[in-house]
Amino acid sequence: MAVGEARVPLLHEERRGHHEPRRLTGASLVVTSLAAGAAAGALAKTVIAPLDRTKINFQTSEIPYSWRAAVRFITHSARTEGVAALWRGNSATMARIVPYAAIQFTAHEQWKTLLKVDSPETAQASPLRLLLAGSLAGVTSQSATYPLDLARARMAVSSCKEYTSLRQVFVRVISEEGIRTLYRGYPATVLGVVPYAGVSFFTFDSLRHWYLERTGSSPSGVSNMLFGGVAGALAQTASYPLDIVRRRMQTAHRRPDATYPHPTILATLTSVYRSEGWRGFFKGLSMNWIKGPIAVGISFATYDAIKSTLRDISLTLLT
Repeated sequence: MAVGEARVPLLHEERRGHHEPRRLTGASLVVTSLAAGAAAGALAKTVIAPLDRTKINFQTSEIPYSWRAAVRFITHSARTEGVAALWRGNSATMARIVPYAAIQFTAHEQWKTLLKVDSPETAQASPLRLLLAGSLAGVTSQSATYPLDLARARMAVSSCKEYTSLRQVFVRVISEEGIRTLYRGYPATVLGVVPYAGVSFFTFDSLRHWYLERTGSSPSGVSNMLFGGVAGALAQTASYPLDIVRRRMQTAHRRPDATYPHPTILATLTSVYRSEGWRGFFKGLSMNWIKGPIAVGISFATYDAIKSTLRDISLTLLT
């Protein structure tokens, strides 16, 4: 088949080599997507864990953010609590990100199929549906793993004595604040994940498609990381104010009168604006421009490489 006649694959589509789409069953495709997504998410989040913990510390307080203050927080934590303290809450992150990333990447493939944008032709004709597929994938994975995200945020901003394990977070939150607290901030999260996941997947797919059209070959791992970095930077910027709201609501402890400092999205937005001005909605964003592209780039590149390897292995076993 000539290059001009070849079907150009978008991200998460099966590669045509070895007649893969015709030989692998639907179950095999889903299993390889789940495994690749889990590994990609775990690697990406572990790499940026210290930056993530630092960002959450500033997001959930009124302490003015600057790069100097961020570096001071990192060095102070390492000096007083040990270097391992920079990864506090990472166990909760792994417990969440492994199922989250696995579900998100797999759901994206399934939503693209359901919305009929799983080929270059249909994706180009329906860019809004391609954007919707990414948004729905984010909502699907976030809904399934939200309590773990809340637990991870609580551990990240706490001292090592307050919460010693993920299990303790759940036990204390449920016993002291009620089971509904596990979903505090969920509406803000969904509102934020729609532009984040939508822009992220849409940008990455579009850049890959552009590259394939221009060169006639699949992007390399370095190119995938670059495309993922661009996608991550744009997605982080689009959704960041709602990320601030989500973290404030997640980490707010219930008062003795059974009320919360940040009871609703609007109340949280108002509180942030009154105390910190419009800049408060973008506190730590510059750090996200560093860690976000790194995480998204690693995640997309790792997912694509592992998924392709697993499917090649599956094809080899079938022949």
